[in-house]
Parts: sequence; C-alpha cells; structure tokens
Amino acid sequence: MDEDALNMSIRKFLKEVGITSQREIEAVARNGKAGGKLKLRMTLTAEGTDLNHVVDGEIQLT
Repeated sequence: MDEDALNMSIRKFLKEVGITSQREIEAVARNGKAGGKLKLRMTLTAEGTDLNHVVDGEIQLT
C-alpha cells in the first residue's frame, strides 16, 4: 500500500466532507428554525466493513 497515496485520498475525502457539511450547517442556521443551538451527529461508515464511527456535537447559533 502506498502510504502517501492513501493519505492524499483520505485528505481529499475529508476536505469534501468538511466543505459540504459546513455549507449544509450554514443553510440550516440561516433558516432560523434551529433555535439557539444545533445538535449534530456525523456517522462514518465504509461499505463492506464494520466501520461505524459516530461523532456528536453542538453548535451555538446565538
């Protein structure tokens, strides 16, 4: 396995996830229906594996 290629591929995926997730969160925040804070959950799975990584968090909107 080429570690550099793996690292670059992971970073590319995470960059896409981060950018698109930020846009979606901003859209919800601008919508004004979320209240003072937004509870979030991100779930990472990988097809064909038992990967199921969950990250919970909150974002203050006010």
